[in-house]
Amino acid sequence: MPAASDKPVAPAAADAAPKSRTKPAAVRLDELMAAAEALFIEKGVEAATISEIVERAGVAKGTFYHYFTSKNDMLVALRAKFSQGFLDHIDQAVHACAPGDGVARLRAWTRAGVEAYFDGYALHDVVFHDTNHPDRGVAEKSAVLNQLAGILEAGARAGCWTLDDTMLTAIVLYHGMHGAVDARIAQGRQDAEGLSAPLSAMFLRMLGARAG
Repeated sequence: MPAASDKPVAPAAADAAPKSRTKPAAVRLDELMAAAEALFIEKGVEAATISEIVERAGVAKGTFYHYFTSKNDMLVALRAKFSQGFLDHIDQAVHACAPGDGVARLRAWTRAGVEAYFDGYALHDVVFHDTNHPDRGVAEKSAVLNQLAGILEAGARAGCWTLDDTMLTAIVLYHGMHGAVDARIAQGRQDAEGLSAPLSAMFLRMLGARAG
């Protein structure tokens, strides 16, 4: 019979690193905002309560007040999140095009904008149409219009079109795209390519584009 080993046996988990039970602050904030976003969309801002938000996020109510002073404060944060996501999505699409190709860049702007609104219209409707925001997102809308104005100005410098009033043109194109998306959503038709292709062609005709 083999002799029993007299070496001490280490506990099975002795060399395992202890697991942290505290989530990073950024993770807690993301989970809190995701919970609020889902509840605001499901129930509406007025009906959703802070207690429901923290329960769904799995955090204490004090955690909510560490980041926000009220539901309205959280709504502002969600609005900023949507707007930044919209801008980033368009930037990525536009910057994939050649710098001097204004036609390709406007098509990319149109396609990315349509995609972003189709993907996030439920949140968009909550954060921009709520009665607690009488300015209806003026700062965020200005950022979107300035982004488009930059694309239009670059196209004009490249000789793709001429502009009499850059910002007025940006306003017309942006609201045209937004209105077309709203109409398709109401019809239950959310085909980004099916809308963005004819829409960008219409925009280019309006601009009198000379290339592409």
